[in-house]
Amino acid sequence: MDEVKQLVNDIKNRKFKPIYFLMGEEPYYIDKISDFIQENVLTEEERGFNQMVLYGRDVTIDDIVSHAKRFPMMAEYQVIIVKEAQDLSRTIENLIHYAKNPQPSTILVFNYKYKTIDKRKTLYKELNKNAIVHDSKKMYDNQIPTWINRVLASQNYSITPKGAQMLTEFLGTDLSKISNELDKLKIVLPEGTQITPELIEENIGISKDYNNFELHKAIGYRDVLKANKIIKYFGENPKDNPMVLTVGFLYTYFSRILHLHGLNDKSARSVAAALKISPYFTEEYIVAARNYPMKKVSAIIADLRLFDVKGKGVGANSVPQSDLLKELLVRIMY
Repeated sequence: MDEVKQLVNDIKNRKFKPIYFLMGEEPYYIDKISDFIQENVLTEEERGFNQMVLYGRDVTIDDIVSHAKRFPMMAEYQVIIVKEAQDLSRTIENLIHYAKNPQPSTILVFNYKYKTIDKRKTLYKELNKNAIVHDSKKMYDNQIPTWINRVLASQNYSITPKGAQMLTEFLGTDLSKISNELDKLKIVLPEGTQITPELIEENIGISKDYNNFELHKAIGYRDVLKANKIIKYFGENPKDNPMVLTVGFLYTYFSRILHLHGLNDKSARSVAAALKISPYFTEEYIVAARNYPMKKVSAIIADLRLFDVKGKGVGANSVPQSDLLKELLVRIMY
């Protein structure tokens, strides 16, 4: 995120590079940077003759280079944006010659999504000399709450730890989807608002009481009644609470508890750092580790692997998801 901020600041200050090669598994920042260049390099009057959007499936590298070598009309720069550039992956190495000697009055942007070019090859080395190469990597689950906090803080909002965790568990690691939901919240909430689970439930529709976060907590604290209520709700609303997702989150949860058992230093700070969780949640994990000895946690992880397969229909085709979840909960808590 800091690298992206620096890149955007350089563009704002009109410190341009002739080529921006935006690649990687996470498309969110690729789109953000590309859109910023598209909207901010040229004035509205200059764009008519000097800004062009191409699509990888419709052009060749030779076509792109031919456009890039032209001079701008009545402007200092021309901007060429190649969207879906990953469709050119088989011939992308043909860009080497242009990368060695790019046209200084052209800003050429490649949106090379879901892939990266081989960093051992000549093209990557040449681009590193004359271009910006941004590798947009997919974030891990445990990085998303921090990302949500930083994005909101930059826009004068904040969010509770539980709220950030709810969004992460409901929306996963898709930054575009999370950003869209945050935008919805910002439309209805004034600046300076702290986003709470109640506001998320009211405006996005994620239940603050019946979600995987609350299930983990109930299981960790051995609150059998609450855990059963949540499992019953999941069984009655399988589309919004797919079993495969619940099992996946429980697997992560108990894997962290197993890791905690192996720590020599079980102080709150050490646990947060080792498990890569917010300090806000360390007490829950410490309590869960007391309630579930290492041998029991190992057995639970084995059960979760078994029920992951069952939840996908292997050996349990006719068993409703609700019954599988009930059976799984019994195995975990007894």
